[in-house]
Amino acid sequence: MNSKVQELKVFLGKAGSAALVEVAATKGSTPREAGAFMLVSASAIFGTIGGGQLEYMAIDKARQMLRPLSPHKGEDKGARIEVDEICATLDVPLGPEIGQCCGGRVEVLIRLVDASLEHELIANAELEEAHLPHVYLFGGGHVGRALAASLTLLPVHVVVIETRSEALEGMPDTVETRLTPMPEAVVREAPAGSAFAILTHDHALDFLIVAEALKRDDTAYVGMIGSKTKKATFRNWFLKSVEGSDAQFGRLVSPIGGNAVKDKRPPVIAALAAAEIMTALVSHSTQASASAAPEKAMAG
Repeated sequence: MNSKVQELKVFLGKAGSAALVEVAATKGSTPREAGAFMLVSASAIFGTIGGGQLEYMAIDKARQMLRPLSPHKGEDKGARIEVDEICATLDVPLGPEIGQCCGGRVEVLIRLVDASLEHELIANAELEEAHLPHVYLFGGGHVGRALAASLTLLPVHVVVIETRSEALEGMPDTVETRLTPMPEAVVREAPAGSAFAILTHDHALDFLIVAEALKRDDTAYVGMIGSKTKKATFRNWFLKSVEGSDAQFGRLVSPIGGNAVKDKRPPVIAALAAAEIMTALVSHSTQASASAAPEKAMAG
């Protein structure tokens, strides 16, 4: 399985020399938050600080720094720029002067990447990747495959679980795959705050996995593909056969992706479900952070 860390290492390995372009501070409405960064080499970029003229200016200045230039100071389209041999600061108003109408202001720090900074970037990427929220997709059919592809664009760790080996063939390189005869066991081992999307080829298997997920009270999302009839059938089975509760059942999202858009094509369902899952993950993370804040205050 490939990862963002591996992509970063490949970029740095091929770049020869590169510059780190980082949003150091923001004021008002801006395309990206402080800490957002990109890497610039003579012929390629990795990441983004929000696009538009701001990004073009930063790329241009970074490539100037990658060329052997003497220290200088200058003005560029309303941005105050201070440059030395290894570091530059851009203070950019996001207004008519540069053709952006965000209305805020961004301070961008540009540094040439040396061995120490490269090590720091990789270490930070590894730490971030280790703490990505997990999304478990049970089922590698048409919708499962489309949803896996959609989720690879998001900051999540995607795991596709299947009982059929052929259903895991051709999955995106950045997706983790697991072949197991007991997919419900994966639910028990998943970290807190995980999201579960259940869309296997077998309704009975769907029910088994969903029931296992609903038993946990630390999930960010539990969704099942299906119809109103399937959901009602599952409810009857869940309450009577596995002693589930109405409160637990109430946490089930079904059908995944909602029913506002009447389109059952796999890529459409996948796009709607990906947005739904990401919303749930962000909400869960925010709630968890808010709950942890009073505890830290009391401990202090």
